[in-house]
Amino acid sequence: MTTVGVLSLLVGSFLNVVIHRLPQMMQAGWRQECHLLLELPEAPAPSVSLLRPGSHCPGCQRPIAWYDNIPVVSYLLLRGRCRGCDQSISLRYPLVELLTAVLSVLVAWQLGFGLMGGAAIALTWGLVALSGIDLDHQLLPDSLTLPALWAGLLLSVFGGWVSPADAIIGAAAGYLSLWLVFHAFRLLTGKEGMGHGDFKLLAVFGAWLGWDSLPLIILLSSVVGAVLGGVLMASGALRRDQPMPFGPFIAAAGWIAMLWGDAIWQSYLSFAGLQTG
Repeated sequence: MTTVGVLSLLVGSFLNVVIHRLPQMMQAGWRQECHLLLELPEAPAPSVSLLRPGSHCPGCQRPIAWYDNIPVVSYLLLRGRCRGCDQSISLRYPLVELLTAVLSVLVAWQLGFGLMGGAAIALTWGLVALSGIDLDHQLLPDSLTLPALWAGLLLSVFGGWVSPADAIIGAAAGYLSLWLVFHAFRLLTGKEGMGHGDFKLLAVFGAWLGWDSLPLIILLSSVVGAVLGGVLMASGALRRDQPMPFGPFIAAAGWIAMLWGDAIWQSYLSFAGLQTG
């Protein structure tokens, strides 16, 4: 467990980079495509990648030394401020690192260290990155959701949670269920209630966990989203006309279903008096 925790702290540090830079890279790519389609002078190439430039302070541009880039520890030692210019460092960085480590340890504790445990930890890392990007930009990049979808389908071939047939049906059902909700909502209101990335993210869980996991995931994500949205609107932190990303709720609900879905269903059936002997 210690190894998983330490490794996931390091991965969490990299996920901070992904959350921050991947949307910038995508926007630069879109700009280049628009210039090409409109036959405009070539747009500048993306100035950042996931590996370059190295980590640096956004205030003074000072490169961050390795000893100032140790997950969580460096933040605490620096008291949340840059060594060079004393600019405040967002608390989000150590929180993402801690969240990644805690969730990964929970997966290892629940599923062990075999194929399923390793695959679930990798999926957890992807979900953390997707949730962070969606919170910031209301965007779920295909470069993260589609590999996760294919991984779920391939995992079913090598002894995953469900059979290949259930994985394929689950992926299709996950996508189509939210696709239908999206178009029904648009026909009724003239507005778009969610992004296409949400369809793909639910398809990911359909591929990993099968079609019969989808009702629980949709229910959990909807209830939590509705409750949190109501609390935020009541507190004034969210306006009624302000969109709220749904991806993090799908990610959280799917992650919970992956670890405890069967137990939740059994508890519900027992509570409802529907459990058979």
